[in-house]
Amino acid sequence: MSYEEVEVLLRKLCGADGTSGAEGNAATLACELLNEYMPAQFDALGNIIGFSGEGRSILLDAHIDQIGLIVTAVDEDGFVRVAAVGGADRRVMPAARVTIHGKEKIPGVVTSTPPHLAGPDDEGKVPPFDKITIDIGMTKEQADLLVSPGDRITMNGSFIRLAGNRIASPCVDDRAGVASVLRCLQLLKGKKTCKLDVMFSAQEETGGSGAATGAFNAQSDEAIAIDVTFAKAPDTGSGIFANLGDGALVGYGPSLDYAMSKKLSSIARENGIASSPEAMGGRTGTNGDDIQTAGKGIRTALISIPIRNMHTAVEVVDLADIEETARLLAAYILERSANDA
Repeated sequence: MSYEEVEVLLRKLCGADGTSGAEGNAATLACELLNEYMPAQFDALGNIIGFSGEGRSILLDAHIDQIGLIVTAVDEDGFVRVAAVGGADRRVMPAARVTIHGKEKIPGVVTSTPPHLAGPDDEGKVPPFDKITIDIGMTKEQADLLVSPGDRITMNGSFIRLAGNRIASPCVDDRAGVASVLRCLQLLKGKKTCKLDVMFSAQEETGGSGAATGAFNAQSDEAIAIDVTFAKAPDTGSGIFANLGDGALVGYGPSLDYAMSKKLSSIARENGIASSPEAMGGRTGTNGDDIQTAGKGIRTALISIPIRNMHTAVEVVDLADIEETARLLAAYILERSANDA
């Protein structure tokens, strides 16, 4: 299969910047894409919210924000000082190419100490974020005209088609989840469903406040959070992670509704949808944790899409896993709609 529809969606979504708290371009694009299927708008925290249908309601959530950096200062030599926005991986920062979203888009490179100048105490060490600087080729006077504390910084990277159905790109976390929801709505187009609440949530990477408030407002009968999880890779050193291309991962854990998890797994089997269970002993570390406790409480399930190199500019995903996630969402919604009719 070519997975053309999924690739088109993912390419568009990964091409728009949107760090936590400044989701801006990515959120506007996601709102436009969602408007093709239901009326969509922004709420007070920057979530994109859409509603359609009537009757029993199912909330689908995927976060639109991405990890990045934030400008904290410009030093006397014109180098930009930073802090992390979300769980950016500082191990891959030295010599990385970045874009500062100041008064205009400003290219920069993270400074790196040449091995010739590194001392024995520097071997294998990774600088903390407060020691990382970005070179934009300007003096302090020049930089101060364009760069201010609070400006966001994104890691540069291309949308690369690897062999087979695999893509490498920045912000696959969680644009893959957003793409799966939009693809699900494509599959459901023209079909009668129960009430669907869709949320592309803000600020997941910095604590989940978008999902907490958005789910409180929606007060849906049940919810499915869609996020990414870890795929097997040479450095994972464990057999608990899923293979890329093996389909959607259905979450099982104490913060997730067991009956919903079992139902998702059985629907996947009955419909020939590739899936595997993903068990966790505590909180999921996703928006599912915040949605579950919103308002009076919402029965919540989790579907995850495996990726490699999480929180870097080369996150790798298999388009087949996004498609299978979309198919599972659509099949679940259609069965719940038929049972509640």
